Amino acid sequence: MRLNSPQINLITKACMKASRSLIRDFGEIENLQVSAKGPGDFVSSADKRTEKIIIEELNKAHPEYGIITEESGIINKSNTEKRWIIDPIDGTMNFLNGIPQFAISIGYEENNEILCGVIFNPIMNEFFCAEKGNGAFLNNSRIRVSNKKRIQEALLVTGGPKQTSKIKDKIFSEYTFLSNKVSNVRKFGSAALDMAYVACGRFDGYWQRELNYWDIAAGIILVKEAGGFVDFFEQDSNSPMKKNILASNSNIHQKLQDFLIKKNIE
Repeated sequence: MRLNSPQINLITKACMKASRSLIRDFGEIENLQVSAKGPGDFVSSADKRTEKIIIEELNKAHPEYGIITEESGIINKSNTEKRWIIDPIDGTMNFLNGIPQFAISIGYEENNEILCGVIFNPIMNEFFCAEKGNGAFLNNSRIRVSNKKRIQEALLVTGGPKQTSKIKDKIFSEYTFLSNKVSNVRKFGSAALDMAYVACGRFDGYWQRELNYWDIAAGIILVKEAGGFVDFFEQDSNSPMKKNILASNSNIHQKLQDFLIKKNIE
């Protein structure tokens, strides 16, 4: 495994340390204290504890780095050149319902480019990591996006909309439109793992609106280093942390992009 940069090593150490308590919490899901963070959006004590462990580990090595994270917001705002992008539990609703489809996601960004990242599902013991120029890996094996060429045979994955979304009709309409163009569509509930699954060829493509940057930061480098394409569409310049994303293998990417654009202008 060639991924041995200081950043990857540091992220790996933080993930492994945080995952130990997360696995224990998942085993005692009924006893978790859960507080409402908003309609349909819950945060658990495990979420906060996992984030705290990760931040402490990363800060030991680089207290000066910026941090963008789901629960604590932005830390060290003045450092925008070198930042950690953290989602302590991506797929919180799955986690809270005892569904083992969630992950710790950590990306490292320099000058607005994700250079390396890790997505770790501690229950399935699947550790996805990638670094610019060094490829993408699942545990110790090199991974590649699928080579599916016909859009009609593609298996896609998506997510959303959130309960609070103001564009539910648009999202459902898009889902119906694309569902009629491809073989099938899945909805698994973790954007980070959706990206990781595209990277290793389990899904041929992924799209979703109204994501947070920390949901997909590590996934961006994973898909790219696995030979796939990642694009953002209909970006709102007033909300740089909100993303609409399309990620897929190189064969069907343009076709999916055309479908999204054509549907949006109809």
